[in-house]
Amino acid sequence: MSTATGSGTAVPLSATTLASLPPEASPAAYDRSSVTASIVHFGVGGFHRAHEAMYLDRLMRDGTALEWGICGVGALPHDRRIVDTLTRQDGLYTLVVKHPDGHREPRVIGSIVEMMFAPDDPQAVVDRLADPRTRIVSLTITEGGYLVNQVTGEFDADDPAIRADLAEGAVPRTVFGYIVAGLAARRAAGSTPFTVMSCDNLPGNGDVARRMMTAFARLKDPGLADWMDEHVAFPNSMVDRITPVTAPEDIERLAEEFGIEDGWPVVCEPFTQWVLEDRFTDGRPPLEYAGVQLVDDVVPYELMKLRLLNASHQALCYLGHLSGHRYAHEVCQDPLFVDFLLGYMEHEGSPTLPDVPGVDLDAYRHQLIERFANPEVRDTLARLCAESSDRIPKWLVPVIRRNLETGGDIERSALVVASWARYAEGVDEQGAPIEIVDRIKDRVMAAAARQGEDKLAFIRDRDLFGDLADDARFTEAYAAGLDSLHARGARATLEARRPLDVRG
Repeated sequence: MSTATGSGTAVPLSATTLASLPPEASPAAYDRSSVTASIVHFGVGGFHRAHEAMYLDRLMRDGTALEWGICGVGALPHDRRIVDTLTRQDGLYTLVVKHPDGHREPRVIGSIVEMMFAPDDPQAVVDRLADPRTRIVSLTITEGGYLVNQVTGEFDADDPAIRADLAEGAVPRTVFGYIVAGLAARRAAGSTPFTVMSCDNLPGNGDVARRMMTAFARLKDPGLADWMDEHVAFPNSMVDRITPVTAPEDIERLAEEFGIEDGWPVVCEPFTQWVLEDRFTDGRPPLEYAGVQLVDDVVPYELMKLRLLNASHQALCYLGHLSGHRYAHEVCQDPLFVDFLLGYMEHEGSPTLPDVPGVDLDAYRHQLIERFANPEVRDTLARLCAESSDRIPKWLVPVIRRNLETGGDIERSALVVASWARYAEGVDEQGAPIEIVDRIKDRVMAAAARQGEDKLAFIRDRDLFGDLADDARFTEAYAAGLDSLHARGARATLEARRPLDVRG
């Protein structure tokens, strides 16, 4: 049903209504009927649509890369809604850039030209991957989607869905199953393999994708795994754009302000960055003309982002929530938290980084605070607190380990871990329940519940923390932080340590 606006009714977004959209919505200004999909993407969520799909749309608006359209695939049951929404809208959606001054910049993105829901027809997805016109398979399947054991770094072959996919004659159910089946078909046909391009927040995301995909393939067919190792490219990348969950009011405001009825628009900050290793097996779009940095070595940039931006999100979310805040911008407009975050970034995160070519780290750290403080983005702390068991081990634990090795500061990082442990108790400082969202929710909450009898219970989980519970320097700082959170609360804990952060 159309939504009433001041000038009539909002226009339902579709290919047939593009010409009716207001010019400020900047509708896709190219012939989408001439776009062919040679990229298959798993995980068509908000980040993909604010990032990779946006970059390709940028190229298409300049009349290039029309052969690099996207076929989006939903592999999980909950993906049906996005598949149905985008199918109904002919792949179109609105990207709304939210500027700190309140200005909203909408753009209708047209680079997604095909959608598939894998559970309805798994073989159709395998056939699409086997088709030589598929030249890149890109991924935003979340950090946990790669099934990496946090301590050993090996593939978790015990996952129930993986075990089902490994059964003789199994119909694929997982991204691993689909991709490996597609590559097996390409190998059998003598076709050039597609590139597998991870766009997830993982250190060495391409290397991780290679190790996990080939580990899965080796359990199915060792010869196929050897062929993948030799012939398939898995470029590393660093991706960055804050993209909060689309709220109902975002949909309403798009209709009211711009006259567009969009079932699932995307909202994001103005900043965007993509650093990509230039290694592909069957060509690539000219992404450098859309602002992507093509480099030989992504590692310095990805470590900078993971250990400063991503780890700082964890540094602010638990303490912020316990202190009564609910949005990231509230936390980063609070000088107490800004001092703590800058202290972490300067004295704990940055010393673990290699040289980052062309980047002024001090300017980058302050830019992060400005980005987090954007009141229009309204990034919820609940989103940042979710799936912590996939985030803290990858983003913060390596910082702690490196600083323990070098004698560097670890007090702030230890407090962040303690704040996760306190948050995982599931009750805030006013006694209200906290909804814990984590793939191992029961496990982390059970550990947090034992903290009264064993102060180190939470960090004894070696799958998450390795041997940190055996390190006296870390456990002393961690226990002190946890004691203070219980006795004083989050805000008073930061106030007690503020002179350290002000001194730097």
